[in-house]
Amino acid sequence: MSKLTNCLLKKDPSCRPVWFMRQAGRYLPEFREIRQKNKDFIKLCLNSNLSSEITLQPIQRFNLDAAIIFSDILMVPYGLGQEVKFIKDEGPILSPFNLEIFKKNNFDKFKDKLNPIYEAIKLTRKNLDKQKSLIGFIGAPWTLIVYMFGLKKNKEELDLNILKQKEEEIRETINLLIEYLCLHIELQFKAGAEVIQIFDSWAGLIPEAKLSDYCFEPNKKIVQFCKNNKIPVICFPRNLNKNYLKFADIVKPDCLSLDYKIDPTWAKENLKNYCLQGGMDPKILFEKEDIIFKEVDKYLTIFKDRPYIFNLGHGLLPQTNPDVLQKVIERVNNFK
Repeated sequence: MSKLTNCLLKKDPSCRPVWFMRQAGRYLPEFREIRQKNKDFIKLCLNSNLSSEITLQPIQRFNLDAAIIFSDILMVPYGLGQEVKFIKDEGPILSPFNLEIFKKNNFDKFKDKLNPIYEAIKLTRKNLDKQKSLIGFIGAPWTLIVYMFGLKKNKEELDLNILKQKEEEIRETINLLIEYLCLHIELQFKAGAEVIQIFDSWAGLIPEAKLSDYCFEPNKKIVQFCKNNKIPVICFPRNLNKNYLKFADIVKPDCLSLDYKIDPTWAKENLKNYCLQGGMDPKILFEKEDIIFKEVDKYLTIFKDRPYIFNLGHGLLPQTNPDVLQKVIERVNNFK
């Protein structure tokens, strides 16, 4: 059993695994070199050999306990027929959502379209040290809905008019999405991913009265699917603040990933029955070394006697210095 699965399943506080969200990405010069030659992001995600190579880049450079497959949460809407484009400095742009076209999907068509991802996982598992875990992932239904329906006004605000007008359509789409997300999890797991992380990146934008419908219940159904199939699962319901506790009580994942707005002491005291992950602000890595180490030690000390996976409260930022990350990893691995 790897350090990560030991921490997740046996709740062993002595493990202290370390990995990072977006650890295979733009802060690495070797990734930028590949990206420069492969402008189409979707095609890059569907290139099994390159996707696997990118996944392994941080593992070859750093002493990490897990690799996370290089892919994107929006590969699922793409697999279901919605056009997805990644525009530099703008982010993802999706074609207008059409429920009738969406309903015409079937499992075989979806599996065939995303098969290169599963091939990349097989290849990565083959070339990855057996002691290290391979993580697959999905976007939670709500977070995918935000992109699929174009619900965001900006990073902090939803278009509540669209949300209200399309409420029935959104509910129906969420139910359909759950089926395909569970299939995507199953196929990643069968290909060799041992752990799944569910990213609910826009959970914090849901109006309080809709949290159960859009966040808690959909995540609960997917987590239950994972448990029924003995797939370890980490949930990251970003920016839920104190509702993390309600999420934990309802959804009951193996592990909760903390965002950087969550007070780690509060998390330790209130989320007692869970393995916890992350929490540190990625921007701390831009500070002077003594400030960085002080923050790293803070998280390691607070969670010293708890099953805890060292990570950040969000993904690594493109400006991150790999040499700084190397020192942080050494600090985590040598912490007593």
